[in-house]
This record gives sequence, C-alpha cells and structure tokens, in this order.
Amino acid sequence: MGLLDGKRGLVIGIANEHSIATGCAQAFVREGAELAVTYGHAKARPFVEPVAEALNVKLFKPLDVTSDAEMDAVFEAIVSKWGKLDFLLHSVAFCPQEDLHGPVVDCSREGFGVAMDISVHSFIRLAHKARPLMKDGGCLLTVSYYGAEKVVDQYNVMGPVKAALESTVKYMAAELGPEGIRVNALSPGPLMTRAASGIAHFDTLIDEARSRAPQQRLVTIEDVGNMAAHLASASARNVTGNISYVDAGYHVMS
Repeated sequence: MGLLDGKRGLVIGIANEHSIATGCAQAFVREGAELAVTYGHAKARPFVEPVAEALNVKLFKPLDVTSDAEMDAVFEAIVSKWGKLDFLLHSVAFCPQEDLHGPVVDCSREGFGVAMDISVHSFIRLAHKARPLMKDGGCLLTVSYYGAEKVVDQYNVMGPVKAALESTVKYMAAELGPEGIRVNALSPGPLMTRAASGIAHFDTLIDEARSRAPQQRLVTIEDVGNMAAHLASASARNVTGNISYVDAGYHVMS
C-alpha cells in the first residue's frame, strides 16, 4: 500500500528530469498517485514530455501560469477526467534577469511585479481553482527557499518574493483549514536545477551549503520528493501552514 493510493494530483513546474517538481512527481507516483502534469510553453515540451511519459501521467497540458485561459483549460480537463483533485504542487518561480542579478534597491517596478505574479500570485490562482475540487479535503504545496527567512548573498529580490510566498502559505492554511485543505511549503537546500542556474555565483552557494550544513551534504530532488509525498498524504493530516526544510539542517545554523 502506498501513501497516496487512489489520490489524484496536479504537478506544475517540471522543466526537465532534474527539476524539484520531477523528484516530487516521482515520489507521488511511487506512492500510488495518478498525476496531471503541465509544461510551461511549446519550447519546454520536449524536455517535460519524457518525464511525463515515464510517470505514465493521465493528463499532460500546457500551462503558462500568466494565462487565465490555459489555467481554466487545465482544471476543465481535471474535472472531465477525475471530477476531483487531492493535491497540487506549485514549483514555479521567475524574475527577469536584469532584476534578479541586481540589488533589491535597484529592482524595477515591472520586474518586481512579474516576479510576484509568477512566483506568488500564481499559487493563489491555482488554489482558487483547486479549492472546489477538494470537497473531501486536500493538500496544496509550493516550493520556497531559506533566502525568504535570512539574507542569502546573490539571491537578491527573490528573497522578498519567497518571503511573500511563505506568508501566503500561512494565510491560506488558516483560511482553508476548516475545509480540510492543508497548505504547506517545501524549503529545499540549494539544488542544481535550471532555475537555480540563473542565480549568480550559484556554485559558491552550493559549496557553502555543503560545508555549513550539520549533515555536511547536499540534498537531492528525491529527498524533496519524499517530503512532498508525506505532506500530501494522510500521514500529515494535521500538518498545515508549515515551511518544511529539506536542507541537511542548514537552516538551524547561525
């Protein structure tokens, strides 16, 4: 018996086989879940489709989270296929390069707005769409980072953006708790993903994380996936509003 036998979930944010969302999707399927998976745009499809095929996903749809029409189409397909949804993983973040690589104080209004819309408000929009499909309760998951809590060199404006995401998790957990819908964030240590490659001096950040973490090692997408599967399952039925660190203990160090 798997932790997620009979459960249906939506995974948003797979970019390729190395993505955090891939590790989570693999764990969901291993534990018995059926999945719907999205890809961001046509150019991304060739990198996401092999992952989806390996997972034997039941729905594979395009989803630019800035497109209301595409978001509607995804949920209409879920309603048609399953009529319900048990869990959702949002693993999406973006900031224009010129704003990501500069100091927070130099971030443009437009860049800040784009980063907040795609990285934070898209999670709110997805929750709004998923809520009616979670009549028997459910779980909403997103992905954050330690830079939301403390200043991390070179993380720049994504620190305030992730802080907003973590606050959103807590407020939605309070609002949706009476309906049996739990809301949590995963906070992995640094991982060499496509998204992370856009951060300046990321290799230095990786080396520091390894040396300072109590367990003296880096985490993997499989580690994050194991935590995600637990949080999506009935084993975590009383866990909501949490920021769940998967970082070999790095976050406890001063």
